[in-house]
Amino acid sequence: MSEPSEQSSSRQWPSGSWGSGMVTSTRVPPPAGSPGPPMPSPPSGPRRRRQMLIFGLVAGGILAVGLAIILVVAWSTDGAPFKHRTRATADNRPPLVRACPAPTGPPQAQPSGPSAAPPPAATGKRTVDPDAGISYNAYGPPWEPWGELWTAGTLHVPYKVGQHFVTEVYSGGTYHASILSAAVPTANNDAVTFDLSCVGRQVAADVRASYYPQPNTLDEIRDGVTTLGGRPAYVNEFRLHFQSVGLTATEELSAVAVIDVGKPTAAVLYVSVPGTHKQWNYVVEEVLKSVRPR
Repeated sequence: MSEPSEQSSSRQWPSGSWGSGMVTSTRVPPPAGSPGPPMPSPPSGPRRRRQMLIFGLVAGGILAVGLAIILVVAWSTDGAPFKHRTRATADNRPPLVRACPAPTGPPQAQPSGPSAAPPPAATGKRTVDPDAGISYNAYGPPWEPWGELWTAGTLHVPYKVGQHFVTEVYSGGTYHASILSAAVPTANNDAVTFDLSCVGRQVAADVRASYYPQPNTLDEIRDGVTTLGGRPAYVNEFRLHFQSVGLTATEELSAVAVIDVGKPTAAVLYVSVPGTHKQWNYVVEEVLKSVRPR
């Protein structure tokens, strides 16, 4: 069976002319696949050159402005436009300056009375520490000059002047009796004002935590602000108890003094006598009393 063809709604006349119905166009559409009308050609000649000139001037202006901004930023920041951020986050001050900001209130009251009177002139053999700005008693054998730079602890106090002797040799190394001094920065730039109590407590705590076997226990003898050699000072004197494998000493009498010598650095004096050599305990108090500024 075949499908009947679709009937036209217009009638065909015998002559073959168009049947009745609405005529919408007398134009015959182009065959499929034939090329469309030609596209307009781009401008050429003087008009094209003017467009290129305008584009070039705009691009050149943008480039010139960008270069000018870069030069201004580089000139105003010495070639490091982000260095202010580095400075804001990096704190390169010495540890004690960071831990103990300079006091903003009135100056600390200093001790008065006989202890604040000018000390008598120093006599006898002396140890002189020009960097720390102090001198103190020196002793004969078994004490001998300290001949190295020792920077133990988190504060890295640079002890390089003083006396010592080895009290014993054990599996952990050598153990010493010591009278050592150093200078530590305590103020920014050329400032000479600092929080004496804060600095003293920080140094004393670093000594107990870093110079002795851990754990240890403390018998505090004295702690506070006083004067040494007529200068304001913080003194912490204590007896420490500890245990370490192979070490005969189980205790030590020690003192830490921080002395304001009127400079951006403070003088630190550290004296220690192990319990195995108690005959030298008197040195701790005697050295403190012998301190004189230079």
